Amino acid sequence: MAKFSFDTQPKFRFLNEDDILKVHDAALQVLEETGVFFDSEEALNILAEAGCSVDRGSMVVRFPKKIVEDALDAVPESFQLYDRDGENPITIGGNCCYFDPGSAGLNFLEGDGITAHPAISKDIVNIYKVTDALENYPIQTTAVSLDDVPKEITDCYRVYLMLKNTKKPMAAGAFDVEGIGNIAKLLVQIRGSQKALREKPLAFFDVCSSPSLKWTNISCHNIIDCAKLGLPIETISVPMPGAVSPATISGSLVIHIAETLSGIVLAQAVHPGNPMIFGGAPMTFDMRYSTTSLNACESNLISTSYAQMSRYYGIPCHTYAGLADPKVVDAQAGLETALSGLLAAIGGVNIIAGPGMIDFVNTFSLEKLVIDHEIVAMIKRVQKGFDVSDETLAVALIHALGPGGDYMSTEHTFRHFKEELYIPPNIIDKKNRNTWEAEGKKDIFQRAHEKVEEILANHEVPLLDKSTEENLDQAMYEIMVDMGFTSLPCGPKGR
Repeated sequence: MAKFSFDTQPKFRFLNEDDILKVHDAALQVLEETGVFFDSEEALNILAEAGCSVDRGSMVVRFPKKIVEDALDAVPESFQLYDRDGENPITIGGNCCYFDPGSAGLNFLEGDGITAHPAISKDIVNIYKVTDALENYPIQTTAVSLDDVPKEITDCYRVYLMLKNTKKPMAAGAFDVEGIGNIAKLLVQIRGSQKALREKPLAFFDVCSSPSLKWTNISCHNIIDCAKLGLPIETISVPMPGAVSPATISGSLVIHIAETLSGIVLAQAVHPGNPMIFGGAPMTFDMRYSTTSLNACESNLISTSYAQMSRYYGIPCHTYAGLADPKVVDAQAGLETALSGLLAAIGGVNIIAGPGMIDFVNTFSLEKLVIDHEIVAMIKRVQKGFDVSDETLAVALIHALGPGGDYMSTEHTFRHFKEELYIPPNIIDKKNRNTWEAEGKKDIFQRAHEKVEEILANHEVPLLDKSTEENLDQAMYEIMVDMGFTSLPCGPKGR
């Protein structure tokens, strides 16, 4: 992607070129005249040294246009993310589009499809294992918060369990000022050194701003620590029209862009060229029930529009989509997942987080994760489009067969039908009624539950080598001891 260019805009878009320039100028005006609150003396010092105007009393920073645009220029247009073994790189940026499981859930939906309980360590291990087996999710996430461990250690403990139970690269995040440093200690045990981790990043880190136009002390230090270590940062702005951002979509978009750009400036002031992802979690507020939806139509409008802005800036982007609000995995879950996921994908978003999630991102369902895996496959087929050539137009074949022609047994059909048609496996039902009845009249949730059970029983995650695993266990144990904990549900034990 080129910087400040319209050449890489997606085919599906809500903003025209004039709109993009207006939004950009409005965000720059907010940054220069209104400013952004940073609850960190270190962040204020860094931004002041970078040339920003800092009001020490109010802790509000104002950003000259040149500093913002220089920071955008410094951000890489793409970067590589590697698996646990330092192999199989995936490109974050350009026209890539990846789906990964939703994150930050509190509850876990049981196999009956109705009962939910507070998520525990066993649940997250199962999430990691099932995700590891599903090829359309190339990135793992920390998925859920844990009820069976103290909050202070949850961030690095979830990463520890992820490193033990999947090879895939990951999205992570921290709950406190020390969190990034502790997680980095674990990642270094996998790569062998901080230099190797910087050269072959295994994770990117979500850092959330606080609406409106604020960065907390924790978020400031998360950005600073990631940038010092050269770790990719995904900023997450959370506009909510009419609640914490203007009621208009355009106004909420301006808030989103301004918050994101301010975080980018801080990161680039610490480490010019630090990899960034232009992320977000736009949502709507339902005043009837006091609920917030990440996949409302308006949320999709905001996310696909800031995806256009990120492409104008030449920076990879992320959003939450492919998730749903009902409390069970029902028809509503399917329609909301498919609609929001498709809009995000064709709208040019690079990383789409959300599969597996229901209940306003409060509850994780393994069955939904399996169902969503096939929805993602269909979305990817739509993204692929189709070829128009002499071979695919098939005029000679049409002429040869004439009216009423039988195309079933032709060589042309054998060559093309598998690559042209997406044929779902057995989760999405394509059988006739007689076959469906003969196989037990199972609905989609039952079929997905059977797939979950099959994966948990049979899928084997490649083990870490003994030395690396011992080093990882020891690093996690030392973090536990430093925090005053002697044991955790799934280890580790010190040496």
